[in-house]
Amino acid sequence: MSELLHKCMTKATTAEGDQRKYGPNWVVSRRGSLKIFDDRLECGDWRIDYTEIKNAVLFSFRSFFLRIPGYILTVETNDRTYHFGLNGWSQFWKGNLPFETRREKGKLGFTWFSIIVRLILYGYIGNLLWQWFTNR
Repeated sequence: MSELLHKCMTKATTAEGDQRKYGPNWVVSRRGSLKIFDDRLECGDWRIDYTEIKNAVLFSFRSFFLRIPGYILTVETNDRTYHFGLNGWSQFWKGNLPFETRREKGKLGFTWFSIIVRLILYGYIGNLLWQWFTNR
C-alpha cells in the first residue's frame, strides 16, 4: 500500500506547449486535489506513476500584480504532458520531492488573450470609478 505524502489544491491541464503564461488554458483547466504518494501522482482520474515520468520541472514564480508566490509543475510522460498550478505558500514544494525534478525560476508570460482580458477589465473598472467620481 502506498503512502500519501502531500495533498493540495491545484489547477491542472494537459495542454501542449509552454504553459508558463497567463492564458485561456488555465481559465478552463481542471480544478481539484493533487495527491502526491510515494509512488505516483493523482489528480481526479489522472494517475501518473513515477516510473512513467520522462521529465519533471518545478517552475517557481511570483504573480504579476500582487507578487504572490506560486509553482507550475510540468510532468512529461510518453502519452501526455501535465501542468499543475500550485500554491506557493506550501513548504512541501521547497523540499525534496519523491520523483526526480528540475527546478527553475522565472516570470509568467502573457498571451494575447490574457492581455485583452486585462485591458477590458481595467477599462470597465476605470469607467465605474469615473462614473462614481463624476456623479457625486
